[in-house]
Amino acid sequence: MKKINKKYNSIRFKLFITLAISVVVIILFLIVLNNIVLESFYLYTKQGALVDIFDEVNKAYNTNQSEKVITNILSNYAAKSNYDIILETQDGINLYTSNENFIQTINEMNALRSDTNRNIIYANKNVNIKKVKDPSDNITYILLSGSLDNNYNLYIRMPISSIQESVKISNTFLYLIGGITLIIAAILITFISKRFTEPIQELNEIAEKMARLDFSKKFHPKDVDDEINELGRSINIMSAKLEATIQQLRNSNVELEKDIEEKSKIEEMRTQFISDVSHELKTPIALIQGYAEGLVENVNSEEENRQFYANVILDEANKMDKLVKQLLELMKLEYGKREFQNANFNITELIQEVIRKSKVMLEENNIEVRMDMPEEVIVFADEFYIEQVVTNYFTNAIKHAKEVFSEKYIKIKIEMRKKTNKVRVYVFNTGDNIEEENLQRIWRRFYKVDSSRNRDNGGTGIGLALVKAIMNNYNNDFGVQNKDTGVEFYFDLDIGK
Repeated sequence: MKKINKKYNSIRFKLFITLAISVVVIILFLIVLNNIVLESFYLYTKQGALVDIFDEVNKAYNTNQSEKVITNILSNYAAKSNYDIILETQDGINLYTSNENFIQTINEMNALRSDTNRNIIYANKNVNIKKVKDPSDNITYILLSGSLDNNYNLYIRMPISSIQESVKISNTFLYLIGGITLIIAAILITFISKRFTEPIQELNEIAEKMARLDFSKKFHPKDVDDEINELGRSINIMSAKLEATIQQLRNSNVELEKDIEEKSKIEEMRTQFISDVSHELKTPIALIQGYAEGLVENVNSEEENRQFYANVILDEANKMDKLVKQLLELMKLEYGKREFQNANFNITELIQEVIRKSKVMLEENNIEVRMDMPEEVIVFADEFYIEQVVTNYFTNAIKHAKEVFSEKYIKIKIEMRKKTNKVRVYVFNTGDNIEEENLQRIWRRFYKVDSSRNRDNGGTGIGLALVKAIMNNYNNDFGVQNKDTGVEFYFDLDIGK
């Protein structure tokens, strides 16, 4: 029902109906006008024609034309226009007649002449025209009776029935033409209404899409420079400006969301940092406070013990400094606040340098280092941060290395993975396996597999969390897996460009 109502309310339907009614009204008006006015107009034109014949004959006599010339003029009109014509002298002598029956009615016509005011439709000084009925054939004529300048009498008549027949034929023709015109008009109106309304429908579709903030559809103006095409161009301009404005608003909204998210992250970082620092600094602060109070109260006056107290305070202060710096670095990495200075470098050389720096720790713990690395492996990354990853893995391996089957060693291996265009670095140490439930937990900050571990091992508990943050920034794989005789950590790097 809605579709039907929509159809009847459409501009196309209304335009079609309006134009169709206009055409029908015009045709009906012509038919009515034809029936009412045509006969009178036809009579008017014919009476004018009769007067013209009278004037032409009168002029011929006035210019001394011969009777033969004048007779030819009358004969031509009689033959061409189906007129009955009589020309006679003032005494009634017949000079020309086109119809013998017309001569027989001369007496009736003379009688009509005596009744000059009867049925007169036109009259001037020399001529009068009236409707008369011939008793001999019962036909109504229009009759011109005129007196020429030479006093000759001229009679011209034509049957009104021929006029009425002409009007009837004209009306019939008008009905036929009206019907054909109506059909053609319906076709043309359909075409015209479609041509006019299609751009309007297109503009309506564009406006509906614009209301839904869809600016993909544009109006395509025609070559005709009219109001609809001008409106279409204006809508295109408005659509483009609205789209640009809304896009700017969206961009501003995205920026605002980023700013809000950024502030939220910063607040989260601040809260997390304060929480972590306050939690991890309790023990060193307590130690520093205890030993500092001992020094102040001179608990132990021996110089050696006082020096020990001072060294403990200094050591704990250094640990606190290292912890805070690592926490800040971890926060920046986790929240994307670090820009990496990526470049090509030899990962083999970097690993060898880390091993060299750890030589004292290796000797103290009696750990052997085994290497399975090519002399040169070029990778693309930030050398500073990758050194932190290698150092954390290697330091972690030293701390947890244990003798297994009379062997205590760390093995570092580099494996090329050309299919994925990656390099994988393995760091293995002999020792105890990590329990399955702890394999994912060890990447958390401050998580310790052995909660009873002594603080003297020098760890801060965020080394592996730093590794995770760095690798996540590179979107590279990393992890840990238990082996038969120990634990193996690994991480991936992009092959050098």
